[in-house]
Amino acid sequence: MREARAEDARTEARRLIRDLLGEERPDAAVLLREARGALGADRLARCAELVRGAPLTRRSTELAALAGLLVGTRDMGEQWWRRARGGKLPAPEEVLRTATAIDPWTDLTVLEMLAAWIADDVADEVWGRPAAVTDLNSWQAEDRVELPEDAAPGRRIVVSFDAGGRLDAVVVRRPDGDLGSDLDFDSLRYSRPAEAQWSWGVAAGLGPHRLGEDPDPYAQPVDGAAAAILRDWALRHGASAEQAGAPWRFTGDVIAAIERVDWMWRSGEWFGWWRAVVALADGEPDRLAARLEEITAS
Repeated sequence: MREARAEDARTEARRLIRDLLGEERPDAAVLLREARGALGADRLARCAELVRGAPLTRRSTELAALAGLLVGTRDMGEQWWRRARGGKLPAPEEVLRTATAIDPWTDLTVLEMLAAWIADDVADEVWGRPAAVTDLNSWQAEDRVELPEDAAPGRRIVVSFDAGGRLDAVVVRRPDGDLGSDLDFDSLRYSRPAEAQWSWGVAAGLGPHRLGEDPDPYAQPVDGAAAAILRDWALRHGASAEQAGAPWRFTGDVIAAIERVDWMWRSGEWFGWWRAVVALADGEPDRLAARLEEITAS
């Protein structure tokens, strides 16, 4: 069931990538080439620098953010990067150059932050600025947003719930005569940059995503003893021999195995393994030792 669900998500993601970027399958080199045409050589060089500087287990996430920026720049125009925001926020160009943290995305990387920003700006351009914000971790539909003063029964109010994500709240009159609202979950939609970011990450997977570096970071040797323990753990807990692959010798072997195992669709017991194998792939020996101790003790 989990495997089928994962494949359904990939199929939908590949369809969106084809529609948004014209690619049959996401490819890092193609993405960088297309982004250069939309963002310009200097911005693309800075974006590529940030992608290469991220841990290899996060490279797909950074490339997915770049896919969102590519589609968003095509929608908003290159001038989006230079537009000041009323003196309170730097222009996106400055954020990219200096890695300035901006609210409400201070917990994101620079590229993720910019991708969220442009996804919201495109959503505002298409559907208007949201009148309210809500959290869809709760699927309660009634009276989740504060109504504007001119609210009237039947009016639809645009609500934000995520970067680039919007849905409508429909104003209704309650039996006691007061006005309330019901979230219309059928109206849920994402802007094109948000769709591109999600679909590139899902369709491309964890990698390897080589970007022409010399030496190749995916060819770096990994701790052989730790690799054997983690590969054996995966086999003993339900991963197939095909998913685990040949014994892991290099970082690229580990990254590819993580992707094949489809860890995100597995049960909670895999979380400790995930954290350990990420530490192995990212070359963090202290964190790896701690995580190995956790999973061998469980």
